[in-house]
Amino acid sequence: MTTTTSPVRSETDRPGITPGTARRVTIASFVGTALESYDFYLYAYFAAFFVGPLFFAPLGAFGGALAAFLAIAAGFVIRPIGAVVFGNLGDRIGRRPTLLITILIMGLSTGLVGLLPTYAAAGWFGAIAIVLLRLLQGFSVGGEWGGSILLATEYANPKRRGFYAALPQLGSPVGSILSAVVFIVLTLSMSTADIAAWGWRIPFLTAFPLLLVSLYLRWSIDETPVFRKLLETGTRDRFPVIDVFRKAPSGFVIGIGAAVLGIGSYSLMNTYMVDYGTSVLGFKYQDLLVATTIGGLLQLVTIPLFGLWATRIGSAKVVAIGAVGTLIVAFPMYFLLQSASFAILVGSMIIGGILPTLSWAGLGGLMSDLFPSEVRYSGLSVAYSLAALLTSFVPALTLVFGKATGNAWWHPGIVLAVMSLITLVAALLAARRKPIIDEV
Repeated sequence: MTTTTSPVRSETDRPGITPGTARRVTIASFVGTALESYDFYLYAYFAAFFVGPLFFAPLGAFGGALAAFLAIAAGFVIRPIGAVVFGNLGDRIGRRPTLLITILIMGLSTGLVGLLPTYAAAGWFGAIAIVLLRLLQGFSVGGEWGGSILLATEYANPKRRGFYAALPQLGSPVGSILSAVVFIVLTLSMSTADIAAWGWRIPFLTAFPLLLVSLYLRWSIDETPVFRKLLETGTRDRFPVIDVFRKAPSGFVIGIGAAVLGIGSYSLMNTYMVDYGTSVLGFKYQDLLVATTIGGLLQLVTIPLFGLWATRIGSAKVVAIGAVGTLIVAFPMYFLLQSASFAILVGSMIIGGILPTLSWAGLGGLMSDLFPSEVRYSGLSVAYSLAALLTSFVPALTLVFGKATGNAWWHPGIVLAVMSLITLVAALLAARRKPIIDEV
């Protein structure tokens, strides 16, 4: 077997794996998660304002906006399918070649959005094409996150797995910051008419050079030592996705629950809050964008620090602490936001961002510890994608809940508290298990 629960070995017992190699591999894995996040937030920012009028004009204002948001949902719905396909490939042909495929599909499908003809130019062709490209993006993302985490952790000293597993998580705030900056620059430098005419294409076209950088970084690294060991010993599974449920059924369920808060809090704070903050609380859209960006910048510091903390106390405990902290501040945070003060908005975004970020930073390490190496790509990818699918409905459900309660100040707090409790239970269960350590 290639896995054990015995004490880990020191860095000097891992020939050919230097700290420099681990850092280079981590950068390669981080770029993919950054491009994934950049794509998601970029489309989310532009969907409500431009996608409907440009591609779904005959449906009217409401119908066009609804179609644009349904295209976002379609990308989440197809994620588990991508996770099954790429999880199987990652456990069969290797982490590196699979990640080259996922980043290629994601980069091309994102960039091609910027080349699509609008409804005025080509009728429904552009609308159909943008939905298909969103499906391709979601399909590729299904195998991207799990592979990125494995690329970082399977090169790292097991004693520092929590830290290296946290670094790819930097991709989410980086992607959010970049997409927000692009949107701010466009709105400040161009008129709305020019953005609608051609400026909207620029952010999507930037995916092409980003893709070249990503491909270069991933092409220049070797396969992980853990997978090379699987090749040498001939212990690869024929049907790893199926074997996840045989070898790690409880770990699979725990992984889904552990991911709920880290993913769902982003949907609540960065997506739902834009609508709720402007339409109900009375904030300016630019203020919300600035507050979100400040919170993202702070995460560039906190995520590595939380990763270091995970190496000392364990990733599962870090996730649990984040869930408890979020549960404590959920209701006071939304109560204070009723004042519509920009300072309180920024403070809420910082506090409401830092505490769930604890759970986000520790997630990769927690999930890596749940699965044996021969099914780990499949286990991580499918569990994460199912959690992402479930939490993709958070903005819509919170919107419906808000309407049903007359937008009571506490309605987002209920949603955040429920997600915190689910992740807390999962993290406590994970903390009681012995981590699965690879022998390489």
